[in-house]
Amino acid sequence: MAKTAINHMTAANASFGELLSMAQACRCSGVELRTDLAGPLFDGRPAAEAKHEAQQAGINIIALAEVVAFNRYTEQTRQQALNLSGLARDCGAQGIVLIPANDGPLPDAKKRQSMLLSALEALLPVLEQHQLTGFIEPLGFDTSTLRYKTEAMEAIDKLHAHHRLKLIHDTFHHHLAGESEYFASSTAIVHVSGVIDTALTSAMMQDHHRVLVNEYDRLNNLTQLQMLHAGGFRGPVSVEAFAPEIHALSNLAEHLQDSFKFISSALAADAA
Repeated sequence: MAKTAINHMTAANASFGELLSMAQACRCSGVELRTDLAGPLFDGRPAAEAKHEAQQAGINIIALAEVVAFNRYTEQTRQQALNLSGLARDCGAQGIVLIPANDGPLPDAKKRQSMLLSALEALLPVLEQHQLTGFIEPLGFDTSTLRYKTEAMEAIDKLHAHHRLKLIHDTFHHHLAGESEYFASSTAIVHVSGVIDTALTSAMMQDHHRVLVNEYDRLNNLTQLQMLHAGGFRGPVSVEAFAPEIHALSNLAEHLQDSFKFISSALAADAA
């Protein structure tokens, strides 16, 4: 696991500057930033200043999240994508995160694919204009309108858009969707988190159950990472923990270091 990163959700109470310092302490290569946290993006500073600060810290800004319900495409979706893309370009991010609608009731497979294709076709010119990648993140919840990476890949293939559209493999959502397919060569980012509560069935698991990955993990993070690595994935492995108890840790950097060490040690042992 050569590259590690921190999604700002994991350190939801940290400022942008604190997140960069945490990434440095954990020897991460990058961070992912979000527009859905309490504080202003970049602590309210211009994106160009944030780019300079990240460069000075030696930390790559991987992505800005998120364009919400992108596959229920409207003019509002387009404006959201334009605004986020401008910020991503100015801060030096590689791309923007595209999150599907997660509100049910679910359309049938043909309608889902039609929605997805139309939305991606409309978003491609925005990505081209800003020279960015669109990171598609299927959500494994049974209320999600895009649960499976297979459906995302079908759309990418049909649009011949591999140069602009990539997958985010989220280990939590991969587990919830019960998906067996791996698309390592089309995966740009892997999100890792763990669920350790033994009282939960998979159907009961929600974002607030997502903690750091350790030996009690129930999502088979290590197996998923092994499969992706075997398929050639060499991108950033970014920790994305939503649990409030993780956000509240006063020594979060130490816990992150322990989690990264656990993952890398376990993978190295399996490879030996």
